[in-house]
Amino acid sequence: MAPLLFFAFFLLIASTNGVAPGAFPPVNVSSPTPPVPMLPTAPYPPPIRLITPPPPPPVKLPSPPPAVKLPPPPPSPPLPTPPVSPPKTTTDCIPLCSVRCKLHSRKNVCLRACTTCCLRCKCVPPGQYGNREKCGKCYANMTTRGGRLKCP
Repeated sequence: MAPLLFFAFFLLIASTNGVAPGAFPPVNVSSPTPPVPMLPTAPYPPPIRLITPPPPPPVKLPSPPPAVKLPPPPPSPPLPTPPVSPPKTTTDCIPLCSVRCKLHSRKNVCLRACTTCCLRCKCVPPGQYGNREKCGKCYANMTTRGGRLKCP
């Protein structure tokens, strides 16, 4: 009997809401709105071309006068070489004598004689040949036992 009572109570509530039992509330179905036709738009007007006058021909400027070439300045006189300190030992004489005997045909003989003269006279003349007078009488007049000049 309880299930029957429950069913009657359900019917009473359903009838008070205005909805029949088992029925769904009505749904308003409206027809879809037709698409709005697009109005044809006017095409863009063609661009307006401005007519520009041709550029004027280039104006030739007068050419500048030719550059005056100045004569080159006279060469400056060579600077004097600083005085070389006189050699004191064999190690000071060897580089000077190497320059002096660089082109000699018998280099070892030349180096031995030059080193001896350098140690005695404390001087080696510049260059590879000549200039004996730059070192004074000691270098210019030194001779061997046979009477020949000793210093190259």
